[in-house]
Amino acid sequence: MFNSKGIRYQYIILGLFSLFIFFGATPQNKLNDTKQIDGYSKGAKQLIESAFEGLDSTKILDYHMHILGMGDCNSGTSVNEEMLSYLHPLKHFKFNVYLSAAGIKHPQKADAEYLTTLISRIRNTPHHGKYCLLAFDQNYNIDGTPNIKKTEFFVPNDYVFWLSEQYPDLFIPVISIHPYRKDALAEIERWAYKGVHMVKWLPNAMNIDPSSKKCKDFYRRLKERKMILLTHAGDEKAVDAEEDQKYGNPLLLKMPLDAGVKVIVAHCASMGESSVKDSQGMLIKRKNFDLFMQMMRDEKYEGLLFADISAMTQYNRMEKPLTTMLDETAMHKRLVNGSDYPLPAIKMLIKTSSMEKEGYITHDEGKYLNEIFKRNPLLFDFVLKRTIRSPITKRKFSPSVFMSNPLLEL
Repeated sequence: MFNSKGIRYQYIILGLFSLFIFFGATPQNKLNDTKQIDGYSKGAKQLIESAFEGLDSTKILDYHMHILGMGDCNSGTSVNEEMLSYLHPLKHFKFNVYLSAAGIKHPQKADAEYLTTLISRIRNTPHHGKYCLLAFDQNYNIDGTPNIKKTEFFVPNDYVFWLSEQYPDLFIPVISIHPYRKDALAEIERWAYKGVHMVKWLPNAMNIDPSSKKCKDFYRRLKERKMILLTHAGDEKAVDAEEDQKYGNPLLLKMPLDAGVKVIVAHCASMGESSVKDSQGMLIKRKNFDLFMQMMRDEKYEGLLFADISAMTQYNRMEKPLTTMLDETAMHKRLVNGSDYPLPAIKMLIKTSSMEKEGYITHDEGKYLNEIFKRNPLLFDFVLKRTIRSPITKRKFSPSVFMSNPLLEL
């Protein structure tokens, strides 16, 4: 039985949030046949131009970009039916936020509108480089059968690969293979043969224990085929994962690292806590970011453990994680950039006013960044990360973070 008062209360809350999203929504930018920065104010132009200084435009690379859809163009993409239902108001609201951020006005044409808006935003980014486009596998049970009920999004490998063939100047395909699948090793072989070099996981949402013995042969095959594992670590908020947040513990990634697999930890594991044993064997809670940094400082993982800075500028990941990664310049050679698109287009996640208050940007920079956001949130994300500086040391992310890493050749 549903509690009618409870549901009415949820909708009142969602209505208030909807107003917030609406007034802060990102309009879909239009293609510009002239220079990509025409129409910006002088200050915004200067900020954009400075963001690309010191970079080799042929090597600019975004390691973390999502493609989503509802299968209306025979893409094979899908979303969980609960996200489409008013009987699940919170999930439905979150889904509508994603639609708005991605520039989708007609859900029945979601695939085409998502892609059109994405390409428009890329083309309107000067010196845009290339983008690693991520597939997203289903949630699987321990016996290797798909769990459709717990699969929020599904983006097939074939669709991502097809898009990379259609737009070779823009996209690099990143496949997603659940290690519990009965055909997991065969899938690695199939895509390695086609020249794919990276696999994407989101353990919390996919029901993957990275330390499970079931993954041992999977890691061995990745190592043999010289494929990189890009995996989420830390708590997951964008996709429903409450039951399996424990799989976001960065220490669980020791198994693939010890097997010799190169691992990129998404978001530097910058959210949440995990249970670990102390020196007396007692379970205690520790910040996932601290566990991640413990591994980054372990010499045996030098050359194996990397991280992307996607989502690090979100208001709930700032302060210690962001400041630490800005200050730790010796680790910048092991960092890569990622937009985590379409999340940068959700205005409520990135608050320039808070960044100004904390000393990451100046007042004028915040003003010009907001101007860029209104026209192109993808460009905004890049310029923001090239602009921010540590409130303590005033250090910025090194230029190498925003270009292809020679130790992670794709």
